[in-house]
Amino acid sequence: MVDTTPLTQAVDHFADRLRAAPQSRLQRSAAAEALALARELSRRAQAVEEPGTEPREMPDAGMFAVADQILVAAHDLALVLESDDEVGEAVRLVEEARGRAGV
Repeated sequence: MVDTTPLTQAVDHFADRLRAAPQSRLQRSAAAEALALARELSRRAQAVEEPGTEPREMPDAGMFAVADQILVAAHDLALVLESDDEVGEAVRLVEEARGRAGV
């Protein structure tokens, strides 16, 4: 079993930063960046769980829900990751999205 702790920690940190961000920051870019990350993490999990099927897109539940959306998507992905390299790639995606979000 692969250790997904680095992914959990990175996503928890990003989610905490989103929850603490002012509404103006969320409106400018942070919420959109987080939603894009949640959708990508979800897409990756679905590709493993249901290969060959068209992935469903995570809906936009609003800027105040994006922290929860990235947590759910990362949890789903963590359940299907099979290697440390895959965990590292997921952490890289989270860190890059957090940097672009500016939180």
